Amino acid sequence: MPWPGSLRLAYRVVTDPMRRSIALVFFWIACVATAPAQRAPVIAAAANVNVALAEIADRFARDGGSRVELVFGASGALTRQIRDGAPFELFLSADEEFPNQLTAAGLTRDAGVVYAVGRLAVFAPKGSPLVVDERLEGLARLAKAGGVTRFAIANPDVAPYGKAAEAVLRKRGLWDTLRDHLVFGDTITEAAQFATTGNAVGGLIAYSLVLAPGFDERGAHAVIPDADYPPLRQRMVLLKRAGPAATRFYAYLQSVSAREIFRKYGYAVPQ
Repeated sequence: MPWPGSLRLAYRVVTDPMRRSIALVFFWIACVATAPAQRAPVIAAAANVNVALAEIADRFARDGGSRVELVFGASGALTRQIRDGAPFELFLSADEEFPNQLTAAGLTRDAGVVYAVGRLAVFAPKGSPLVVDERLEGLARLAKAGGVTRFAIANPDVAPYGKAAEAVLRKRGLWDTLRDHLVFGDTITEAAQFATTGNAVGGLIAYSLVLAPGFDERGAHAVIPDADYPPLRQRMVLLKRAGPAATRFYAYLQSVSAREIFRKYGYAVPQ
């Protein structure tokens, strides 16, 4: 079954500095080669908002806005790309730390706004021996019995949802027990893919992805209590190169219509 809301990746995350520079050159060439009148603003966004943001962008276009190009990745990786000069005009992060870094570096119009607050869920695919529950007691029992082969989370170094997952596992006393069995996705969507393939007993993923069309049919989930991890306050910032179309989309993301869609995918939204 294809991944719901498949990623439209115009720029691939590359960790090696030399390869990242080469990738940026090709990405710049691709953008420059597009006629200015036809070029859509490039929006960088954390992977957890993949499905919600694609739906918002479609509604924005139907409501009279312009087309926007969406690029999804880990917030930390996208922040590095922005620092390296990637031609993004708006950045929607999965946390506040990375946008604040860009603001401190003078790369944004202002400090931006919190557009959503995310949530974590534990997920187990069909056929998994993992019994899911909000306190991870089923995971603890399975680990004690030696039944955890692999368990998926996003990479805590670059993905805020991975950092939140680590906090949950530490609070439940499972981090050291599961450390050798963890498989890290570069993004939360990749972690969700690992959690659904059957190669892992499950994973800690974004609740918004569980609510994507058809996803929940793949297994069982339980929402993790908000008190178990630092709040996933997701901030967005207009970058210095932002044009009129990106500015209008930024405003639209704060509209009633956009907030309705964020709520649909399990996010809390600021008033």
